[in-house]
Amino acid sequence: MSRKLVAYFSASGVTAQLAAELASAVNGDLHEILPKEPYTPADLDWTNELSRSSKEMKNKTYRPAIANTVTDMESYDVIYIGFPIWWYVAPTIINTFLEGYDLVGKTIIPFATSGGSKMDNVNHELVGSVKGADLKIGRRFEARVSEKELQAWAKSAEV
Repeated sequence: MSRKLVAYFSASGVTAQLAAELASAVNGDLHEILPKEPYTPADLDWTNELSRSSKEMKNKTYRPAIANTVTDMESYDVIYIGFPIWWYVAPTIINTFLEGYDLVGKTIIPFATSGGSKMDNVNHELVGSVKGADLKIGRRFEARVSEKELQAWAKSAEV
């Protein structure tokens, strides 16, 4: 049986709730990705092109620093990586997290929350950060989803 990790970044708490439910549904460990410099509401104002999140997302090479790590990443076979969708992709802090570990041979499964944005460009932007891993096609969820639905999705996503 594979050991599973549900790692996530949450700007407003919506992704955190989904990640906790997913960890329970897949019997996985939960890890919150914490930015070294927490995001303020002004940082997250996507309508302001001078906000921190806007600047980060315009510069695809930018990697926000992370305040915490997973100490035993080598023990996980499947890593669910969760985030809110920013500009149709994962926030660059997700790249920072993934690039911080040797992921060779691991299965990476993205999941996201969004009010309506799709995940069309997510894998394109993440593939360079997961060298040697099997990057699966992820899924965007509404804020409320049943544990049964999460279990069914996870089972199909891990194949």
